[in-house]
Amino acid sequence: MKGRSFFRTIQAKLIIIYVLLILIAMQLIGVYFVSSMKNSLTDNFTKDLKARAEMLSTLTADKLGSEAGTAGEETAVESLRGMVNNLYISGAEIQVLDASGKIITTSVPSQNDYVGQRNTQTVVSRALQGISDNEEYIIADDNVRKKVVAKPVLSGDKVVGAIYIAADMKDLYATMSRINSVFLSGLLLALALTAVLCVILAHTITHPIKEMTRHATAVAEGRFNRKMPVFGNDEIGQLSQAFNYMTGRLREALSQNEEEKEKLASILTNMSDGVVATDESGVVILMNTRAADMLGAEGPLPEGAPLDELLGLDHEQSGSLAQGNAQSAMLHLSPMGGGDPNIVRVTFTPIHRREGGGIAGTIAVLQDVTEQENLEESRREFVANVSHELRTPLTTIKSYVEALDDGALDDPQLAARFVGVIRNETERMIRLVTDLLHLSRLDSRESSLRIQQTDISEMLEDVADRFSFQIRQKRIHISTRVRKEVATAWLDRDQIDQVLGNLVSNALKYTPEGGTIQLEALKTEDGMLAVSVRDSGIGIPKKDIERIFERFYRVDKARSRNMGGTGLGLSIAREIVKAHGGSISLQSELNEGSLVTFTLPLKEQRGNVL
Repeated sequence: MKGRSFFRTIQAKLIIIYVLLILIAMQLIGVYFVSSMKNSLTDNFTKDLKARAEMLSTLTADKLGSEAGTAGEETAVESLRGMVNNLYISGAEIQVLDASGKIITTSVPSQNDYVGQRNTQTVVSRALQGISDNEEYIIADDNVRKKVVAKPVLSGDKVVGAIYIAADMKDLYATMSRINSVFLSGLLLALALTAVLCVILAHTITHPIKEMTRHATAVAEGRFNRKMPVFGNDEIGQLSQAFNYMTGRLREALSQNEEEKEKLASILTNMSDGVVATDESGVVILMNTRAADMLGAEGPLPEGAPLDELLGLDHEQSGSLAQGNAQSAMLHLSPMGGGDPNIVRVTFTPIHRREGGGIAGTIAVLQDVTEQENLEESRREFVANVSHELRTPLTTIKSYVEALDDGALDDPQLAARFVGVIRNETERMIRLVTDLLHLSRLDSRESSLRIQQTDISEMLEDVADRFSFQIRQKRIHISTRVRKEVATAWLDRDQIDQVLGNLVSNALKYTPEGGTIQLEALKTEDGMLAVSVRDSGIGIPKKDIERIFERFYRVDKARSRNMGGTGLGLSIAREIVKAHGGSISLQSELNEGSLVTFTLPLKEQRGNVL
């Protein structure tokens, strides 16, 4: 398996390619060289044989032409034999033939038996015909290849014989074999050296690539602090420099991306508005914690849910959302932990693709406008209440003035009664406007509290004395109780007197004759002064307790108005207590009385304003 993977590497491919190139080049060179050498040796061998045959032909021409067939034939044969022996050629047989093709003499003693016999080879026949260029290759009986050359012997213009040479080519082929061996050894040595050089060359190429691969893997795993070594100024070195530059830019880009991601996550987490992002199919892919709180999600955020189902959109709104036409909607969503539904304004913003158009997703921004809507409702109700409270006495005054103008002024008794009604309604309007101005100052925090150390027991006794006449009239028993640990406290005496006055006044109004009112001051567990006013009056229904501190809110509107109340006393009391850094609460049971308690800091606190 490792060997198979090695042959798939660039290093192995480079080695194989270079070795094959050298092998093919050496083979081509070898074939050409050996073929040329063989042809050259063969041509030289043939030329040598032809030259020797030509020389022997010249030397034997006179003897064959002058002495042949005479008494000195034997002498001529001996002379020819001597010439042949002197013209020794290693591994070759030389024959001298007469004009009929008979062998006169031979250089090979073992072939003397053939003397006197005719040589019928083709080259001999051609030579006897006067053709000088006669050669061929033959395979001897011992399977040795021989070169055969035949030259005619001319005496004048007459062919008087022929020279026949058959030379053994064994030495030539032995020489060729040695040349092939030397060439093969050189080829193997060249291949070995080429392989070594290819390994070195391939290593110089593949080592930077392997290093770059390791660094690229490290970069892919997030290790951007590693640098690719530069091995030179060639293309690979330039690639290494480009890789290091790319790594640096990528590190910077990812760092910026992480910073932006953290900023976005921090913004989304700390936004007072909810944000929900969807993909092109309307499925939620992102939601911040505020949005989850508004949607009442518990546990993991409901990512992957359709946005229209999550928000409870109707069919028409879902269609507009899918087409990217939805802009905003007012929804009533239940908060986490239950409770009354919140009023949420949802603004939809489609995300358009840069290329090709279409909608890539939607961003939904959820704004909790419950308080805003409640304030707007309170403002409308407050304006309506103020208008109603002012219109009622003004209408009464106008009607009595018109009655006086119509003649009632002439009746002293009736006129006095009408003027009394006008005076009462005017005083009521003055009290209403005074309370409104007081509330306005409390809301705008225009003046500072005049904090001073106050005797709590004395303050409660003064409030009880202030209402002594009404208390005696209704035969109500009032008592005060102050614990020792709260003898004094730091507060605005005038403002707290007004709070106690409002609470005691309400207790007197709604407590029947013979009832009881208790004023008590004590220290709470968290170190606050708690002042309570308890009565045995008619009480307040549970449904009205939560709204009792709202402006102009009355449990029994007609009865409260007839008693001279403006409907702002408890609201003013709450604002004064809040300005002191405390809180006020009310407990009541219908027909069993009420208990109003407000808390104040015992120690001095500065910087509070009305």
